[in-house]
Amino acid sequence: MGAIETIAPIEELGRYLPQMTQWRRHIHANPETAFEEVGTAAYVVERLRSFGVDEIHEGIAKTGVVASIRAGTSSRAIGLRADLDALDMQEGTGVAWQSTRNGKHHACGHDGHTTMLLGAAQHLATTRNFDGTVHLIFQPAEENEGGGRVMVEEGLFDRFPMQAVFGMHNIPGMAAGHMAVKAGPMMASYDIFEITITGRGAHGAMPHRGIDPITTGAELVQKLQTIVSRNLDPLEPAVVSVTKFHSGTAWNIIPNEAVIGGTVRAFSESVQSQIEERIRQLCEGTAASHGASISVRYERRYPPTVNHPDEAALCLRVARELLGADAVNDNPRPAMGSEDFAWMLRARPGAYVWIGNGTGSVGSCMVHNPGYDFNDAILPTGAAYWVRLAETALART
Repeated sequence: MGAIETIAPIEELGRYLPQMTQWRRHIHANPETAFEEVGTAAYVVERLRSFGVDEIHEGIAKTGVVASIRAGTSSRAIGLRADLDALDMQEGTGVAWQSTRNGKHHACGHDGHTTMLLGAAQHLATTRNFDGTVHLIFQPAEENEGGGRVMVEEGLFDRFPMQAVFGMHNIPGMAAGHMAVKAGPMMASYDIFEITITGRGAHGAMPHRGIDPITTGAELVQKLQTIVSRNLDPLEPAVVSVTKFHSGTAWNIIPNEAVIGGTVRAFSESVQSQIEERIRQLCEGTAASHGASISVRYERRYPPTVNHPDEAALCLRVARELLGADAVNDNPRPAMGSEDFAWMLRARPGAYVWIGNGTGSVGSCMVHNPGYDFNDAILPTGAAYWVRLAETALART
């Protein structure tokens, strides 16, 4: 890939900061969750139309939007992806642009991700300093519901052919003006399990007449914690977390049933398979030892997010040119959280980068926290990165 003729430095994109801040805070104040991002998508489309992009396609994966900007004559194309959805949780920031919708909160920064891509779209549509096509992917339902998978299944890459696809996420606690990327795993898989234990109800004073699903479940919870510590290679990172245990209705009743739920995180499909198999084995053995019956529902929601080498190298190059080598971590530790951008990376080469949301009192509150808010000061950095990436990947020759 050749060098670009001109660059889009952060200072140049900084002229959009007042606009981007307004867009971001509007989206933040009007959060919508998975596959319900109707107003957010309409707001995005309105902005895109005002920029003069070449095409806008709506309704992909229900509320997703894909816009295309073309320049030159090349058939090359890339995709830049941002996520639209908020979380089902109450906001507690107290900011003037706080959520106006009870129980909905942009607590992961998707409002900022969408805004950074809008800022890049405005600049790219104006300058068109590249040769090829940039597809802007505004994806719904990243949180839990796998909107990225749905977009792929509905033919995203057939309808919009592209050689590579790229994603970005803010990281609280990483300094503003810093980024991180590497080849290989960046985020873990996301599997869920639900274990239903069926015993035999009895009076709490006569446990010998029943089969207690609570004691069975308590034993099983402890056994599940041995999977990582005793069944996996110690050099293979994984997390098994029991996050739900529901049973019983009264003080003096041993219930018929208990339900246990949780998540599994890993960086390879082989480890996912090993954990799933061991969960089923432990359930079968524990059921037999207590005389209970156990059923297991195990779902693989998101695969590991694994960056492709060439695309990761491109992102690293662009980030270093934009921010300076000292501001870019080329060997970040992978995170045990998950990201449904993984589905896009399974379908096309690409890479996923992290951008610092800030430290100290501004930008350091962790995501999925009632006090989280995206740091508007980094909007030009993210937008400039997208522009620079597009101009480099689709450089004029």
